[in-house]
Amino acid sequence: MACVKLDGKALAMEIREGLARRVATLKERGVTPGLAVILVGNDPASEIYVRNKGIACEKAGMRSETIRMPEETTQEALEEQIRALNADPGIDGILVQLPLPKHLDERRALNAILPEKDADGFHPMNAGKLLAGEETVIPCTPKGCMRLLASADVPLSGKEAVVVGRSNIVGKPMALLLMQAGCTVTVCHSKTRDLAAHVRRADVVVAAVGKPGIITADMLKPGAAVIDVGINRVDGKVTGDVATEAAEVAGWLTPVPGGVGPMTIAMLLENTVEAAERRA
Repeated sequence: MACVKLDGKALAMEIREGLARRVATLKERGVTPGLAVILVGNDPASEIYVRNKGIACEKAGMRSETIRMPEETTQEALEEQIRALNADPGIDGILVQLPLPKHLDERRALNAILPEKDADGFHPMNAGKLLAGEETVIPCTPKGCMRLLASADVPLSGKEAVVVGRSNIVGKPMALLLMQAGCTVTVCHSKTRDLAAHVRRADVVVAAVGKPGIITADMLKPGAAVIDVGINRVDGKVTGDVATEAAEVAGWLTPVPGGVGPMTIAMLLENTVEAAERRA
């Protein structure tokens, strides 16, 4: 079968149009969903991400607030800002843009966000609920990956899935969501011996390690669904963790760019709108 492109850009646009209608309904009830993003320092990539999130919010009719803090911001000042947003009744979602400068404790900052305002789904309480299979805020990138698979009716129940990467942001929650969908899941990482042998068994492969081309075409099972979460810059070009030749073997494949990236922002907006609906 020919490889099906899992077009995250098109699906994200469709989701955002639906969110705009939900926002309009909330506004009729006197509630405007609000997302606050805290940006510490001057990382150029983070600046781009934050700007894109702000534009997406405005297009959906949401309130968007960006708090810029200097590189030398202290842990206490950062947490004080988070507490202020926790107390703001007009803010439904709070996001601390990562990575933070090295002198700041990311875990402490994320833990300071109220679980119900945790737009990224990183708070330990939300992570624990996901582990327990309870309704909770789902991390944006894994949530977007699952929606991409669902949009193409990729069969999951009873299938073998391999997640390459074990981060709290993508790898671990992705494995949990695939298990909940009925997959038998293997999580591979830097200590895994013979990565190719694991990947070759998989009906579904999620690559999220930030190493360009680590998943090659000869590692894939013919017809596998391949989700490429990686965003790498090679010779000035954006490329993923999956080699381009994978399209000759895979049954479904996300492009980079234009695959998972747009879905992550769409899911961030969705998490915020869902929080506003709970408030309403």
